[in-house]
Amino acid sequence: MSDIKKEIERRRTFAIISHPDAGKTTLTEKFLLYGGAINTAGSVKGKANSKYAVSDWMDIEKERGISVTSSVLQFNYDDYCINILDTPGHQDFSEDTYRTLMAADSAVMVIDASKGVEAQTIKLFKVCTMRHIPIFTFINKMDREAKDSFELLDDIETVLGIQTCPINWPIGSGKRFKGIFDRESKEVSMFQAVSTGGSKSAKETDYSVTDAALKEEVGEELYGQLIEEVELLDGASEALDMDKVSKGELSPVFFGSALTNFGVEAFLKYFLKMTSSPLPRQSSEGMIDPMEEPFSAFVFKIQANMNKAHRDRIAFMRICSGKFDAGKEVFHVQSGRKLKLSQPQQLMAQDRKVVDEAYAGDVIGVFDPELFSIGDTLCLPGRKFEYEGIPTFAPEHFCRLVQLNSMKRKQFMKGVTQIAQEGAIQLFQDYQLGMSEIIAGVVGTLQFDVLKYRLENEYGCEVRLEPLSYGYIRWVKDSSTDLNSLKRLNDVKKVKDMKGNPLLLFNNEWIINMVLENNEGLELEDFRKN
Repeated sequence: MSDIKKEIERRRTFAIISHPDAGKTTLTEKFLLYGGAINTAGSVKGKANSKYAVSDWMDIEKERGISVTSSVLQFNYDDYCINILDTPGHQDFSEDTYRTLMAADSAVMVIDASKGVEAQTIKLFKVCTMRHIPIFTFINKMDREAKDSFELLDDIETVLGIQTCPINWPIGSGKRFKGIFDRESKEVSMFQAVSTGGSKSAKETDYSVTDAALKEEVGEELYGQLIEEVELLDGASEALDMDKVSKGELSPVFFGSALTNFGVEAFLKYFLKMTSSPLPRQSSEGMIDPMEEPFSAFVFKIQANMNKAHRDRIAFMRICSGKFDAGKEVFHVQSGRKLKLSQPQQLMAQDRKVVDEAYAGDVIGVFDPELFSIGDTLCLPGRKFEYEGIPTFAPEHFCRLVQLNSMKRKQFMKGVTQIAQEGAIQLFQDYQLGMSEIIAGVVGTLQFDVLKYRLENEYGCEVRLEPLSYGYIRWVKDSSTDLNSLKRLNDVKKVKDMKGNPLLLFNNEWIINMVLENNEGLELEDFRKN
């Protein structure tokens, strides 16, 4: 086997998704601890003297204790090279998560044991199923009071419509949480919380399920309950069918506590065994094989000012096939240009190291001279295919951006344009007035706070955001349509996106239907592929 194939086969690239506060960032940190990538796990909700989570690097994230951008984290564990795409849990930043899921080969869904499936989990899960990627479930916070375990499985199956197969099973929860039974090895890892210098962890002792000492440790009642529940599982639950798992139809389920580390390493080991190395991807020329095809990649994220001192702009690309060599020329399909990718680097949140090579499955960041857009394809000169575009979803909240210092027009325009190119906001201009009236559209209103914060802190521009009453936007399918020729647009705002495509802003769905009825042949779309 060639070295390239060997390197690609040891890659695992996955995203972690969850509702806010389910423990996603804590789980990510514990994975990094096992890989030796960090020495101590940071607390997401940072106190003044505590370490911040590695994956939360933007100032506003540290202030608010939430993740608002996706981070890329790479580490080695047990001869695997792991790329974790940590996504924002907050629903106002779900667009960033949608894009990140396009770069992942599988997903880990973190669920709070006391709450079950929550609203944001449902949204993100739908994106995973759209792509038919394998989904692994980690039911977290078992050391706190939790819902009944069968109820949690039922919740996943009925709300998300995916079958479940528990790989391990908890004994009790909260104060009565005694440990986890591994259904394959028939062993129980006992849970005992210990405090080590302020951080919480758990001491694990393993017993065979038939060991008399186990019965003594957990008590007659819980031991009897475990035996009964395991029999029920063996008779009634789905068998582990890896073909169904690979199609995203069956989710292997694990129980544990990320905060105390309990069950995390066992989950990681099973997960790495069950997931595959990078898979072929759809392109304009059919499926591209990661092993056979030479270097190719697509851009799924752009981030400006990751390092304020350098005013830099980084394009994140997922390598889909072959090997990337830093010195080699590549072809940027959209511009038709050959170029060398400048300062290729792998990232651990805001920490970076320059790399000379990377393989299919890896994510690298390259310096972007304002050439790349989200969804762009790169390959070797001589090839000319494009990977599937990444959808742009319709924003639901809009405001007019008013610049308070006209002397800073240049910085203001640079700021809003760069932030829009990252995909954090969508920018529109008035259909008649052009750039003299700029409208920002977002999926969630918290993005407006981030926009204002970044314009002021990174670009030195004070702005006023004037909310608009519109809640719906639609692209006009035929982009050559003259909006001025349309009838009955009294309560509708006409705008263009930054590529000049015509769009309409509406107050409600009734007006959308009325406009369609009054303009025969008009077709409207609620998302657009880049």
